[in-house]
Amino acid sequence: MAMTDAWDAQMKALGGFIRSQRKLANLSLRQLADLTSLSNPYLSQIERGLHQPSVRVLRLLADALDVSAESLLTEAGLLEHAADQAGEDGGGAGSVESVIRADARLDDEQKAALLAVYRSMLRD
Repeated sequence: MAMTDAWDAQMKALGGFIRSQRKLANLSLRQLADLTSLSNPYLSQIERGLHQPSVRVLRLLADALDVSAESLLTEAGLLEHAADQAGEDGGGAGSVESVIRADARLDDEQKAALLAVYRSMLRD
């Protein structure tokens, strides 16, 4: 797979993650645009994987969607997954989250719901 193909796939995955988090938060695209001061068309392009958001935009989205900036940066491919950084043990939140994300039997909304439940349990 060429580097641009991999990057395009990463942007599509990031866009899907942002869309699923927005739906999980019961926000319309317009409401998210209002919360972030970003334009509706720009957010639509990000969700469809057509635009590469800057770190500043990712932080705005993370705050508006109540997810960690780290998780959005990881989805964007700008940070390694926590499990990748942990070394050989393969345990921890990153590996569980990557397994959930990789499960083709789940749609985006199901993945987002599972991730939200999982992360809420880790906060305790």
